[in-house]
Amino acid sequence: MIQDFDGIQKASQESIDLMMKSYGSIGQGFQAIATEAADYSRKNFEAGSAALERVLSATSVEKAVEAQGEYVKAAYESYLGQVSKVGAMMTEMTRETYKPFEGLFGKFPK
Repeated sequence: MIQDFDGIQKASQESIDLMMKSYGSIGQGFQAIATEAADYSRKNFEAGSAALERVLSATSVEKAVEAQGEYVKAAYESYLGQVSKVGAMMTEMTRETYKPFEGLFGKFPK
């Protein structure tokens, strides 16, 4: 009986260790995503400010519309790139989160 209790206690400690590693991966992943979001927001704000300056300093309506169109195109392309990048970061975070549990599934008897 004592031997079984020791085995259960050891398995419980291993499970807790795996969960802590997994939670650490989640924390690191969300921190990286938050940093990326902050960088994107800053760059997007700077690009929007520069575009507004170009529109306001345009010498004609055609130049203003052209500047605005260039900004919209660049903002859209930047957004699509950012969505792709964050998606890849989420995928990697998910992989890292489940990595500690990969060896656990081989321990179960068949």
